Amino acid sequence: MSGAARGEGPGATRPGARPARAQLPVSGGWREGDPVGDRLFADLGPLALEAGGSLPAVRLAYETWGRLDADRSNAVLVCHALTADSHVVGAAGPGHPTPGWWSELVGPGLAIDTDRWFVVAPNVLGGCQGSTGPSSEAPDGRPWGSRFPYLTIRDQVAAEVALADVLGVQRWAAVVGGSMGGMRAVEHAVTHPDRVERLLAVATTARATADQIAWCAPQLAAVRSDPGWNGGDYYDAAPGEGPHRGLGLARMVAHTTYRSAAELDARFGRSAQPGEQPLGGGGRFAVESYLEHHADKLVRRFDAGSYVVLTEAMNSHDAGRGRGGTAAALGRVTARTRVVAVDTDRLYPVALSQELADGVPGAELDVVASPYGHDGFLIESEAIAKVAGELFSA
Repeated sequence: MSGAARGEGPGATRPGARPARAQLPVSGGWREGDPVGDRLFADLGPLALEAGGSLPAVRLAYETWGRLDADRSNAVLVCHALTADSHVVGAAGPGHPTPGWWSELVGPGLAIDTDRWFVVAPNVLGGCQGSTGPSSEAPDGRPWGSRFPYLTIRDQVAAEVALADVLGVQRWAAVVGGSMGGMRAVEHAVTHPDRVERLLAVATTARATADQIAWCAPQLAAVRSDPGWNGGDYYDAAPGEGPHRGLGLARMVAHTTYRSAAELDARFGRSAQPGEQPLGGGGRFAVESYLEHHADKLVRRFDAGSYVVLTEAMNSHDAGRGRGGTAAALGRVTARTRVVAVDTDRLYPVALSQELADGVPGAELDVVASPYGHDGFLIESEAIAKVAGELFSA
C-alpha cells in the first residue's frame, strides 16, 4: 500500500531529465549512522519464526505520542502499510524522508487524541526504517541480505507483542491499521484477544486472496530479475548499482492497484505527458509519467529487500490458518470492532471487509465513498476519522 497517497505531482519528466541513476542510493532505507529523528529502539531478543528458523536478535524502531497512564491502560498501537513506517505524525526532516502519513487522524484533539491516548507506532519487522530487516546488520556485522528469513504476518505480530511487553502494556486500548497494517491489526485481535480492547481495521482483509497474491507476483519478479538484485546481496554495491529498476517497476504495478480505474481515467484519460508524443514519437502518456513519478520517489526512501520480505509476508496472511478456517478464527475476537472499506478498492474489495465484519462478533462495517480506490483510506481522512472517533469515544 502506498505510504504517500496525497499531494502527488503531475508526474516525472522525461527519463533523461531526471537525476542520473548513479545518484540513487543502493538502498533507500534507514541505515546505522543515519539521523535517528524521532525514533526509539527496543531490543527484543531472539524470535522463533512460524515457517521455521529464528532471528537471533530482533530490534524494532518505533515512535510514540502522548503519555502512558500510570495503569498503562491508554496505549494504542498503530500499524503501518507496506511502504510506510513508524512516522505517523510529524514533519519530514533528518531521519524521516516523508511527513507523517496519518497526521489527520492522530494528534491533540483529533480522532485518536494524543491528549488522552498513548500512541505507539512501530516500524514493522522486516522493514527498512530502523527495525530488523534485510538491510540491517546480522550478528556478523554484515547486512542480512539473502540470509534474511521468510516472515509471516504472525511473526511481525509476535515482535509487536514483545514490544508491548517491553513497554509494560498488557492490553492495547486499541489496535489500528490499514492495508498491510490492517492485516497485523486483525492478527493481533485473533491471536491475543485478551490483549486488544478495540480494533479498527481499514481497507484490509482476513486473508490474502489469489487475486492479491497474483498482483504481488509480478512485483516480486520485477525486483528479483533486476541485475542489481544479486540474489538479495547488493548492499555493498556502488551508488546507482542497486536493484532500482526492479523496485521501481514493482511500485508501478502496485500503485496501479492502489487507485481505481475510474479515477485514473478521469484524471489522465489518454492525455500525453506535456511536451511528449506517445504516438510513434517515443513519448509517454500522462498516466505512465505518473507511475514513473511514484517509482522514482519510492526507490529513494525504501529498500528492495524489505519490499520482497514484506510482500511475501502479506501473501502469507491467513487468520484462519491452523484455526479451523477464517470464520472460526474471527470468532475468537473479543475487541469492540469497526471495519472500514473503500467502495472503489479493487485490491481489497468491500466483500472482503464484509467477510471480516460478519466474522467478528458485534463488528460494524462502514463503507467510505471515494474515487481513489485503495489509497482512499489515507485520502478520505475525514470519513475515517469519524469512524475512529466513534470507536475511541466508546
